Amino acid sequence: MSGIPRATRLVPVNARAALFDLYGDHLRSRGGRASVAALVRLLAPLEIAAPAVRTAVSRMVRQGWLTPTRLPQGPGYEATPKCVRRLDETALRIYRAGAVAWSGRWHLLTVEPVRDRARRERLRASLSFLGYAPLAEGTWIGPRPSPELDTLLDGEEVRAHRFEAVLDGDPRALVARTWDLGAIAAAYEEWLARAVELVDSLPDGAADDRVFAVRSRLLHGWRNFLFRDPGLPAELLPAGWPGEKARAYFEQEAARLLPAASAFVERHLTEP
Repeated sequence: MSGIPRATRLVPVNARAALFDLYGDHLRSRGGRASVAALVRLLAPLEIAAPAVRTAVSRMVRQGWLTPTRLPQGPGYEATPKCVRRLDETALRIYRAGAVAWSGRWHLLTVEPVRDRARRERLRASLSFLGYAPLAEGTWIGPRPSPELDTLLDGEEVRAHRFEAVLDGDPRALVARTWDLGAIAAAYEEWLARAVELVDSLPDGAADDRVFAVRSRLLHGWRNFLFRDPGLPAELLPAGWPGEKARAYFEQEAARLLPAASAFVERHLTEP
């Protein structure tokens, strides 16, 4: 292993996830493009080797997330409109300050059967990412409509009946049956403990590549909650919900570390 302190390696990051984070957190506001050489340099502090970066880029091109482009610095890749929509939706959820107001109405989907296993699993993972959970066979429920739902269903060529409703019974009991709040709460507590260790590993005056690496791992760990936490209304969550304390810590440290991380990105984007 390299000389990077153990705490900065607490959350392993694969190349594809790191690229999504990089495009969403830094490149989206800088035109959504970067040269291949810059991508390699920017992911080096995360201990991601050049071949892994190139393989991940090729995969994202095949999946319609990136498209080749020519830049003054050389060949590169630009976020597609599909990717930009995903990045913007992700950013809204990552940096959402506090709980979103709830109308008391649930958003429900009745999805047509999908026979192909790979397609079915991809649809399931994508719906979970958007905040939905299976309520019954073919029926999904979420606390609010996702603005990305139409794009997902159109892309997968899946038909679904959508409606909003106030459901009978205690909504807290519904939440307890549908989502594993205990597991989500435990994950927040574990993430927070590791995040504090990660941030505390940075010495005063740390080089901007170290700051970038720490902030990127902090973001990556937090981003994983988009697949676990649907953003349930505060009134349906247990008292003292650890997600709020974790969110406050993430937002504070992500903002504090941003200037140095941005300086690192800016420097390497402009190099040939």
